[in-house]
Amino acid sequence: MKIVNLAEKFDRINEYWSPRIAGELNDSYVKLVKLKGEFVWHHHENEDELFLVVQGRLCIKLRDRDLWLEAGEFVIIPKGVEHCPVAEEEAHVLLLEPKSTLNTGNVVNERTVEAGWI
Repeated sequence: MKIVNLAEKFDRINEYWSPRIAGELNDSYVKLVKLKGEFVWHHHENEDELFLVVQGRLCIKLRDRDLWLEAGEFVIIPKGVEHCPVAEEEAHVLLLEPKSTLNTGNVVNERTVEAGWI
């Protein structure tokens, strides 16, 4: 058991859209990621995904509406729901998702990365 300081961990992240593993909970990872700009439309066939905004503001675009998250708010995107995260300015986000979750879901492109430990 160890205490994780989120601000300290976020300070060590130098790239956008590159999730880093900060902890492990059962069959899930707690990931930290800095976001800026628009990601890619994608979905996760078998995994739900939790987005918790720690700092900044995040928009999760859905096909029928946009979800705006402020610092201190989270949303759970159910498996199979197509979404596209967008951060107009830098946002710090905590993700809670199964270990099998690929950051780009059903899409494999230049933004597809395997999360490493921070």
